[in-house]
Amino acid sequence: MMQDAKTSPRGGGNSSYSGGGKPMRATGQSTEKKDKPHERPANIDTSSILFGPVLNAELFNVEAKKVAKKLLENGDEINKPTQLRRFYDEICLWTEKVDGEEHAFQENLPFIRMMNAKAAYANGRKLVDKNFVKLMHDGLSQVKDAATMRHFKLFMEAVMGFYKEMRPKDS
Repeated sequence: MMQDAKTSPRGGGNSSYSGGGKPMRATGQSTEKKDKPHERPANIDTSSILFGPVLNAELFNVEAKKVAKKLLENGDEINKPTQLRRFYDEICLWTEKVDGEEHAFQENLPFIRMMNAKAAYANGRKLVDKNFVKLMHDGLSQVKDAATMRHFKLFMEAVMGFYKEMRPKDS
């Protein structure tokens, strides 16, 4: 006796189970990826963040506040204050190590620039977004001597202050 497809244990029918050990995708179910904050393209404007010999009077005020606000755009699951603080602490460490000495700065520049790789890694681990990676890249690319390293550190200090004000606690 032959079973029809609707009653057969291996047949097709309306069941969402294929019999092969894997559930079938129900019709109408979306196959699109869920929006992931760490994968969104960077949309931060860093063109007004300049660490030259003459600093913009609003660099540590208006510009830092804009950056802090931009870093908050992707929600609470990314760019947590603790993670950003780790990067800021490393910036402080390198600033202290070079302490205005040009020879020490030149000797440590490869390690200072390695923070770009660390930011990219943190993005891959979903700890920071691409805006933060771009901020680090654009800031570190301007670090040419001990003085610009100090300006970068002071800028990041201002960003951290405003960021903490806007997002006072980790949830």
